[in-house]
Amino acid sequence: MKNEIKVFCPATIANISCGFDVLGLALDAVGDEMVVRKTAQKGIRIVQLTGQDLPMETHQNVAGVAGLALLAESDYDGGFDIEIYKKIKAGSGIGSSAASSTGAVWAMNQLLNKPFSNLELVKFAMEGERLASGVAHADNVAPALFGGFTLVRSYEPLDIVKIPNPEELYATVIHPQIEVKTSDSRRILKTTISLEDGIKQWGNVGGLIAGLFTNDYELIGRSLVDHIVEPIRSILIPGFDKVKEEAINAGALGCGISGSGPSIFALSKGAQTAQEVADAMRKVYQKIGIEYDIHVSKINAEGIREI
Repeated sequence: MKNEIKVFCPATIANISCGFDVLGLALDAVGDEMVVRKTAQKGIRIVQLTGQDLPMETHQNVAGVAGLALLAESDYDGGFDIEIYKKIKAGSGIGSSAASSTGAVWAMNQLLNKPFSNLELVKFAMEGERLASGVAHADNVAPALFGGFTLVRSYEPLDIVKIPNPEELYATVIHPQIEVKTSDSRRILKTTISLEDGIKQWGNVGGLIAGLFTNDYELIGRSLVDHIVEPIRSILIPGFDKVKEEAINAGALGCGISGSGPSIFALSKGAQTAQEVADAMRKVYQKIGIEYDIHVSKINAEGIREI
């Protein structure tokens, strides 16, 4: 068995408009890299961290916390050293904490000859998400581990369903250079919804899943509507309404907030349309004068992988 492994940990889009806390997808064009190695010394140590100013103390780092959760359930008598090379900006809304959490537990599992299933790894990685946001949600960590689109059908008990997607489906994500903390964006949400809004949202979730299964791009587009979370969270993102309008005008199937923001995502049929959507999004923030990062990506069907 190997004592060291290097992995690519994909960025992810969570919520996907109508799927708050239950739907997510993995991206192929952007992600972190991690090196994990077995050690005789017990415990988890973050020995290197580049790209972001984040804590290296094990109990304050999401990779460390997720790794400790795995170790607590393992009969392995040693420990692990972790190197983290961040390419996903913290607070970007495309799963920075999830990439670190899932990368750590996936790599550790590989080095231990895979004693845990992906579903069990999701549970460990959710502890990293609990540290990052105060809530152990799975809509980012699930697609990072399973690849493609995932549905969190249930949290108690945890039940993850991998959803197929059309081959020509592309994601465009723009990240305005402002910070929106997940914990803050959750705090402003309502804790109750009207039955009318719930019915609309459930219909869209069902429509989106059906569209992904049947390669019905128009149905996917009609279903990418959020009646509950987006109207509240969008006020934290400058230019959101204009970005969404221009993305749709450029041919996007739909557009919404990625995770808790501030990133905005759009789904499109075909790489050319996804690139035209990126150009339209760029123009909005160039006019406003806000710096941004932008990514155009196929859906990552594999999830985390060894490199």
